[in-house]
Order: sequence, then C-alpha cells, then structure tokens
Amino acid sequence: MHRTDLTASLVVFLVALPLCVGVAVASGVPAELGLITGIVGGLVAGALPGSSLHVSGPAAGLTVLVYEAVQRYGVGALGVLVLAAGLVQVAMGALRLGRWFRAISVAVVQGMLAGIGLVLVTGQVYAMADARAPTGGVAKVLGLPGLVGAVGGSGLAAVAVGVGTVAVLVGWPRWRAAARVAPAPLVAVALAAVVTALLDLPVRRVEVHGLLDAVQPPEAASFARLAEVGVVGTVLAFALIASAESLFSATAVDRLHDGPRTDYDKELIAQGAGNAVCGALGALPMTAVIVRSAANVRAGARTKAARVLHGVWLLLFVAAVPAALGVIPVAALAGVLVHAGWKLIPVRELVPLWRGHRGEAVVLVVTTGAIVVTNLFEGVLVGLVLAVAKTAWDTSQVQVETEDLGAVDGLRVRVRGNATFLRLPKLLDALEALPSDRPVQLDLGGLRHVDHACAAALEGWAVRSGAVAWGRL
Repeated sequence: MHRTDLTASLVVFLVALPLCVGVAVASGVPAELGLITGIVGGLVAGALPGSSLHVSGPAAGLTVLVYEAVQRYGVGALGVLVLAAGLVQVAMGALRLGRWFRAISVAVVQGMLAGIGLVLVTGQVYAMADARAPTGGVAKVLGLPGLVGAVGGSGLAAVAVGVGTVAVLVGWPRWRAAARVAPAPLVAVALAAVVTALLDLPVRRVEVHGLLDAVQPPEAASFARLAEVGVVGTVLAFALIASAESLFSATAVDRLHDGPRTDYDKELIAQGAGNAVCGALGALPMTAVIVRSAANVRAGARTKAARVLHGVWLLLFVAAVPAALGVIPVAALAGVLVHAGWKLIPVRELVPLWRGHRGEAVVLVVTTGAIVVTNLFEGVLVGLVLAVAKTAWDTSQVQVETEDLGAVDGLRVRVRGNATFLRLPKLLDALEALPSDRPVQLDLGGLRHVDHACAAALEGWAVRSGAVAWGRL
C-alpha cells in the first residue's frame, strides 16, 4: 500500500457517505441499503482486478431505474434483480464483451446521462420540499408549477435546507484550500444537519433501522419472477446501464492519472461480482462512480488499497455510529442529488455539438426526451436505434455520374458509393430522369455495397429501360 492511499481512502469515504444515503433514499429504499452497496463496492469490487483507482458504489445514474423497479416489483424483488444483473455482467466480462461498450455512440451516452439527470433533478425537487413526487418523468415535469404554489409551512423549511445545500455544493469547491481538506457533499450535508438541529426545523429526517435489519436476502419464491418478461427487461437494463456507466467512467478516470490502464473485461467481471453480492444481500446495484473515482485520484491514491479501505471506513462508521444518520435532513440529500443530476446534463456541450455535428445533437436530445417520456431502458433503446439509423444514413452515399458517348453509343451511367434502401429514392430519381430515347450503359463497378432492395430496383430499371448493365448485377 502506498503511503497516500490511506488519506485518499478517507477522502473517498467522506464523499461516498452522503451519496450512498442520498441515492438509497431517492431510490425508495432504506438508507442502509445504499451503505451496504458502498461497503460491497469497496470490499468486493475494490479488491478484484480491473481498474486500480476506480471506486464503486450506488450511483445517481441508476436511481430512476431502481425507483421504477421498486415501485413495480417491490423492495423484496430488488435482490433477485440485482443478483441476476450481476451474473449477466460476469458473463459479459467472461465473453470479453467489455471493450465493445466503447463502440456505443457518445451522443447516446450523453443523452442517457442527460435524461437521468433531468428525471433525477425534477424528482428530487419534490423531496427538497418534503413532498411526494408524481410517478413518471412527464408527470414530474408538469407537476412543478403546482409544487411551487403548494409549498408552505414545513415545506418552506425543507426548501431552505435543500437550496442551502445546493449553494454550499456550488460554492465550497471555489475555496480550494478548504475543499482539499473536506469534500463539498460532506460539508453541505453536515451543515444542513447542524442547522436543522439547532433551529429544530420541522423537516423530514433519514430513517435508520440498523444495518443487519436492512439486509434482505432474496427469497426462493422471488427467483420465479425471472420468468416474467418485464423482470428480464429490468435485469438487462440494470446490467447494461450499470456496465456502460462503469466502463465510461473508467475511460474518464484513466485520463486523470498515468498509472495502469483499465482492463475493461476484468472490470466488468469485478462489477458483476460486486452486484451479485449486493443482490444476495438485497441491496442497491452498484456501478463505478466518476465522482468518487476522481476524488480518489486527486487525493493521491496509487493502488487499489484506497478503494478497499473506503469500504472498511463505511462499515466501521455504520457499525459504530448508525444513529448519526438519523439527524440528516432528507431535503439536504435531495439537494446533493439535484446538484449531481444537473451536472449530468451537458448544457455547455450542446450548442457546440449542434454547430459541428447536428445529427449527434439530435440523437442526444431525442434520447433524453425518450427517457423522460418512457423510462431509462426504452429511452436508451430509442437512442441506439436512432444512432444506428443516423450512421446508416451517413455511410449510405451514392453518386450517379453521366457521360455522353455520342449518338451511337448513347450514355454511360456510373453509380458509385454504398447503395442502400435509404438512398433508393434518390438513386431511382436520377436514373428515371435519363432520356428514354438513347441507349444506356449502366456501370455499377464503383459500388462498394448494394443491399437487396437496391439490387432488385436497379435490375428492374435496367430491364424496363433496356440498359446494358455490368458490375454488381
């Protein structure tokens, strides 16, 4: 263990503590389940090979999906969902599929994060007012004007706590000397807890029941639900989105240090093993989290000992002083997640992206909107389909060149590029515009690809027009 790993582990512990609790509360499960996931992320995933400096735990990116799953299937089914997702991740890593996650369109990834951030922000605004959020992303957005008019009494106190928390999160990092000593999330939540206690504010606090009481291993009957189509879809969503977020974070973290690079397949197996353990304990799913990982690197971590130790500190804290969690206002945790959700929305990158790569910007916006309107899994699928369609359109370029060979030989028409059904109308329009009273030689030798639709259309046109064709036909 390097001498700086110990101090780095303490920094990561202080960053992870409020986030573990906040993600659990936002997911609609006991706060202890988020802490269990953080502990497993350190002790299990942290000890396995893959990435030395990546730190795992419950992530804001899965909050929306977990909340939907808990509302639909119940907390008791969460363990089965997470366990199955972890086994899927292990299988993907064993099959060496980790590197393929780097082939996913960046616009889809940014759209996914923006959609998660938007739903997270709109949902946690209600929690900042100690109010119950409507179900569904659209309902959350449409209900915001009514929330403003309905806040009063204790709700105003909760809003003040939440807004104050966000203000500390934004302002504290600017005080660089202090930010090196104490991370902003811990300072913000601690200040909110102190102010709430001193003023005896009538706001909702985190409910604590003990770590062992929160452990809920999945019952045998719950495994039968894996035969349901909806449950299988949720498991795949957990596995794919957790894997994508972890591996994309790994790429970002690798840019922050000059140590060993991440082995994507081993990291996928490590994440899967961690999720399998989390599922066996009935806890939240885990991913590698960029916020904790970046804090780990900046604090001077050199080996995996730092991330393992952060799990040890979480375990010791929960075992020694669990009652300390009961003084934390829920509005403060909501403020932490509102801040985290807003940072997921690429506001600054959108305008330059629109100017330089308009199609990518459309994919990003559509993916974001689809997640808000439907859910995370279906929204990402919409984004992937749109990205594939955009790529197919961009690569399907056909040029039709006409050369006049004289009155006897007629016209030579050369078709070049990639002929797919997406460009078929343009191709047929160009061919049908040729004069019908002159012989045509159709040269298809310049085509790199012809799909079935275009081949059939070209053959049919050549027969109808009496053209002599050679090349791909």
